[in-house]
Amino acid sequence: MTYTGDVQVGGPADLRELPGLTIAKLAVGLFDNNAYLLRCTRTGDGVLIDAAAEPDRLLELIGDRPISKIITTHQHGDHWQALAEVARATGASVIAHPLDAPGLPVPVDLEVEHGEEITVGEVGLEVIHLRGHTPGSIALYHPGHLFTGDSLFPGGVGNTNKDPERFAQLFADVSERIFDRLPDDTWVYPGHGKDTTLGAERPHLPEWRERGW
Repeated sequence: MTYTGDVQVGGPADLRELPGLTIAKLAVGLFDNNAYLLRCTRTGDGVLIDAAAEPDRLLELIGDRPISKIITTHQHGDHWQALAEVARATGASVIAHPLDAPGLPVPVDLEVEHGEEITVGEVGLEVIHLRGHTPGSIALYHPGHLFTGDSLFPGGVGNTNKDPERFAQLFADVSERIFDRLPDDTWVYPGHGKDTTLGAERPHLPEWRERGW
C-alpha cells in the first residue's frame, strides 16, 4: 500500500519502504504525537524518534528486533512520556541535544550537536539544530526525508508562545538550515499530525514571516 502518513491514535502504523531504510509512523497519546521507527534494511538496526506515549504500543511496534537508539527531538513532556519505559525495555541509548537533555526524565547517553550524524545501521541521519520552539530542538535528515519534531508543520513553524525573539530565531533556522539547502521534494515528518513536503510549504514562508507565528 502507498504511504500517506495519515495515522490515528489507536490505529495501525503507516509503513514506508525506502532503499536501505524503512519508516514506520505511529500516532500515540492524548496529544496525537507521532513516533517514528526507522530500520536499516541491511543490518536490521532500529532507531525510535520520540518515545512520546503509550510504551506498550511502541514496544509492540518495535517487536523482537533490537533498536540501538532513541532520539528525542526536544524536551517537551508530550514527546517523552514513554521514554524511560522503552529505554529500559530495549536497552537503547538515549540521544538529545545538550540544551534540552536536562529536561528529559532519564540520563542522556549521547548529546548531539548541529551537523553531527546519528547512524541507523548503515544509514546516516544528519542532526539539524532548530532553535526557538525549545533551545535544543533538533530535526533529523536522511536525503529526501526530514523528521522535524515540533519545529516545522504543514502551515507553519512550531509554537514560540508569541515571543517575537523566539519566532525570529526559529523562522531563521528553518529558512536557512532547511528551506535554503534542501529540495522541494523533501518529505516532512512532523511531531504531530499529517506530513507535508518542503515544496508545499515553501511558497508560504513570506506569509509566516509577516504573521509572526
